[in-house]
Amino acid sequence: MRAYVSLIGLLLFSAVLYAQQRVVADCTVTYRVNLEEKGGDKDVTESFGATTKTVYIRGNNSRVDLVSPAFKQSLLYDKTVASAVILREFGNHKLMTKLNHDQWIAVNKKMYDSMTIAYSGETKNILGFECKKAVLRLKNGTTFSLYYATNIIPSVREFQYEFKDIPGFVLEYESMEGENKKITYTATKVNISPVPVSKFEIPTSGYRIIN
Repeated sequence: MRAYVSLIGLLLFSAVLYAQQRVVADCTVTYRVNLEEKGGDKDVTESFGATTKTVYIRGNNSRVDLVSPAFKQSLLYDKTVASAVILREFGNHKLMTKLNHDQWIAVNKKMYDSMTIAYSGETKNILGFECKKAVLRLKNGTTFSLYYATNIIPSVREFQYEFKDIPGFVLEYESMEGENKKITYTATKVNISPVPVSKFEIPTSGYRIIN
């Protein structure tokens, strides 16, 4: 009987928690990019300072644009078929890579397989959203932290594979590039206006297909 009552309590708590969390199915989130590198090249650091990341979400589709003075990369992910398309532009060179479900999983598992998540009681306010801290530990021992908004969650999470199990919208996170380089992405704007369908259209020409 006691176990039954405990189960009911857990279900009620989960229902209240879910009711307080809003699934965001149309939004645009812009991130500022900051590079910290010991003994790094000043020009490279300044280039990262001019880099922006923008996430677009509409229903089961997402798009991530990473734009710097030297290159542009767009990742389009379709949750319906669990496939991705990566577009890269370097000067006059335009490249496209298509990944089906199995390929997408294989690419991400190389780095994030066996990754663990530790949740912290530490909080931070980002753009008016209360965010909780989590620390990710990769199988090679590398750790990095993130902050996620607890009351909103994107309708598509798998496009950023390492965050797919985070119970909220990640508004700040670190990316470790070797032992001496850390890149921090911090949200500077959250826009919940409808995103045009055209943002998720895959180009049919102008790109060279590579595997």
